[in-house]
Amino acid sequence: MKNRCGWVTDDPLYIEYHDREWGVPVHDDRLLFEFLILEGAQAGLSWITVLKKRDNYRKAFDNFNPEKIAKYSPNKTNSLLLNPGIIRNRLKIESAVKNAKVFLEVKKEFNSFDNFIWQFVDYKPIINCWKKDGEAPTTSPEAKKMSSTLKNLGFNFVGPTICYSFMQAVGMVNDHINILLQTQRNIRKGAFLPNQLEAPFKIISNFTVLQLSLPGDLSVPALFQ
Repeated sequence: MKNRCGWVTDDPLYIEYHDREWGVPVHDDRLLFEFLILEGAQAGLSWITVLKKRDNYRKAFDNFNPEKIAKYSPNKTNSLLLNPGIIRNRLKIESAVKNAKVFLEVKKEFNSFDNFIWQFVDYKPIINCWKKDGEAPTTSPEAKKMSSTLKNLGFNFVGPTICYSFMQAVGMVNDHINILLQTQRNIRKGAFLPNQLEAPFKIISNFTVLQLSLPGDLSVPALFQ
């Protein structure tokens, strides 16, 4: 039985991403930076295009190490324009370098980028209770606020739609249609620790929160109408 969102194709890469990453909370600064750059690279393109180039991006951009990327010279950015494994758009490549510099400034001020970025959802994932595909929005008040703040700090390619996609990718927002099954997947892969399950969610819409017993003495808030 297929229990996936409608946007997922039969591409194994897409399925793997949907099942193991999309909507899973991320608190690692390097991975947050990776998604920030990849979401910007996606602008005007499909996400599967970016996913297929993800490994090439990691090789080309020093595994998304912001300290190294911030020091890229014009010669380095020019060489990236010749790399067929990535999206060869000068504005997007130069944006990655600029964003790395601003990223490091934010990280220094807030002790981590994680501390900074999760404030836009009050440090709790927003769990949206959509009944069917197509109901999820392309932006939100939180994404618009994030976008405005990031732009003011000097980030590029951080419009409201890109920010919302970023929030979905790093689990700040969970827009899975079958949220219960996805939450179970997250628990089984260790995305949540048992002591984080008491109240990890900011619930949206008129749903009742119940407790569902899971194997291994775990319990997770299950959403039912």
